[in-house]
Amino acid sequence: MSNGMDQAIKDFAKQFSYQPQLEGDFDNSRFQKFIVCGMGGSHLAANILKTVEPQLDLVIHSDYGLPTADLAGRLVIAMSYSGNTEEVIESFNQALEYQLPLITIAVGGRLLELAKANGVPYIQLPNTGIQPRSALGFMFLALLKAMGQEDSLNQASKLVHILKPADLEPAGRGLAEKFAGSVPIIYASNRNWSVAYNWKIKLNETGKIPAFYNVLPEMNHNEMIGFDVKDSSQELSEKFYFVFLRDPDDHPQIKKRFKVLESLYQNRGLRVEAIDLAGETVLEKIFSSLLLADWFAFYTAQNYGLESELVPMVEEFKKLIQ
Repeated sequence: MSNGMDQAIKDFAKQFSYQPQLEGDFDNSRFQKFIVCGMGGSHLAANILKTVEPQLDLVIHSDYGLPTADLAGRLVIAMSYSGNTEEVIESFNQALEYQLPLITIAVGGRLLELAKANGVPYIQLPNTGIQPRSALGFMFLALLKAMGQEDSLNQASKLVHILKPADLEPAGRGLAEKFAGSVPIIYASNRNWSVAYNWKIKLNETGKIPAFYNVLPEMNHNEMIGFDVKDSSQELSEKFYFVFLRDPDDHPQIKKRFKVLESLYQNRGLRVEAIDLAGETVLEKIFSSLLLADWFAFYTAQNYGLESELVPMVEEFKKLIQ
């Protein structure tokens, strides 16, 4: 894999050939409840897993320390792609202090050093030089391995032959052209919140533009009222352009809500692009949609003459808080 963002997108399906290895003597099959501690690109895999397997008792903690949830009987998974995320290192240290069952997932860095020094089981991710948000396949498989979800791991591994990143490039480029000069707002059903959130993150980090997301039915009770465009407020709404991520498996009332909302928005002069999640399985639908978002974001950055891969503002921020 090269370090270019476009190459990382083209190579994405290959990530599902990765076979994560859990280092250390540890029986993870006895756990049914989990906490994933991760920030930024390092918790996106857990978000997706919540969508794929909503029945899992999985708490996602994106903060310092540990959540206030009942920690008894939970396996703590400290995930940091770089291994140097300060919030996750604090979570790791606290879990160690409380003598909680603990697994670490990282490419390297301080977190992996701490895991090895303290005899904590770990999964070392491949170091291919790509950004954390681009390593979603690696992290998804590693998370399934850490949780002992072997059946799901086998299912996910099939994506190496199913996903066709290059096939989605023209549609992604087309979206970038259509949305030029606009601020995207992504809507999905509550069950697909992680997909909408991921689209937003890709447009922020890769596209380098403001982008926002929300979910139905909740936004029908509040956010949409802010887009009841009147002459005096019209200029506030003109920059926004909406993406509706529709799922054939959504609740019938959610499908109806999307249809009615599209009509209401268009009647108020708002622009809407409806996109159907397509694929034979939930995993295929999600990851194909995210590849489309990758191309959309990549060509958005290109259209603005911006660098799509690196995140200099994050690095600047980290230096300033040290």
